[in-house]
Amino acid sequence: MNIYITPEVIHYLNDLVTLLYEKGYFSFEDSAIKYVDELLDEIISDLPTKLKRPAPDYFTKQYGKGLYYAVFQKSKYTQWYVFFRVYQINGDVFYQVRYIANNHTVAQYL
Repeated sequence: MNIYITPEVIHYLNDLVTLLYEKGYFSFEDSAIKYVDELLDEIISDLPTKLKRPAPDYFTKQYGKGLYYAVFQKSKYTQWYVFFRVYQINGDVFYQVRYIANNHTVAQYL
């Protein structure tokens, strides 16, 4: 399996480190970096094995048709939703991660 994270998602994850630290969710910037790195590692390693669900229209209108999402539970209170497309090229399966958000920001659309 090949996992491709779009530049927009990488940019979001980089900004997420700053946001988590500056909003006080983590006392140390290194802890925020570790959290985001672990989330990204989990996405890369586990996305192909996660249950994929068709994304609601709210997301397909913004990120394209054929979009799915998978849920990554990071804590008792926070779930991350990873929105992606699946392509098959010459027998190889590719996952393109188009968007990521947590239950605090997008749960009302799911």
